[in-house]
Amino acid sequence: MLPVLEDLPDPSGKRVLLRADFNVPIEDGRISDDMRIRAALPTIQWLQDQGATVTACTHLGRPKGKPDPAYSVQPVRERLHELAPGVELLDNLRFDPGEEGNDPAFVDRLVDGQDLYVNDAFGACHRAHASIVGPPTRLPSAAGRLLAKEVEVLGGLIDNPKRPFVAVLGGAKVSDKLGVIKALL
Repeated sequence: MLPVLEDLPDPSGKRVLLRADFNVPIEDGRISDDMRIRAALPTIQWLQDQGATVTACTHLGRPKGKPDPAYSVQPVRERLHELAPGVELLDNLRFDPGEEGNDPAFVDRLVDGQDLYVNDAFGACHRAHASIVGPPTRLPSAAGRLLAKEVEVLGGLIDNPKRPFVAVLGGAKVSDKLGVIKALL
């Protein structure tokens, strides 16, 4: 069973690393759709209501393992501060080659000073990246509200689908969707 927020040790007074999916469209330095940021708010709000300090991390685009101003999370950070004051947002995870390379030293830096880990980045869960697979091996971990809901819905489609059903898949890379298509078939 997937551990959820309520399964975490008491988060009061704890520092929580939240892996979010804030890979939002940015045009001319402005976010054109903040839906992914707003989708993380129930998880953030629950953690803050429990007395936790939240540090979020995300990827943005494909900067190829080095800092690139075109993929700066600054617009995301500003919007996040408007929607969820007090939440810190780390720099773009993919600025460091350790993220996509699943480097244990990068994981060490991510979890340094953190007490708990919450994953709410459903769209990135299939990747063996440091921020996804590393922290759960070192910290008590759980799925955030968004990730838990996605798993619940997909589980229902696979385990007990109401027929007929239609699946609409989106995204830039078809190769990433082949496994999902096969499972749904």
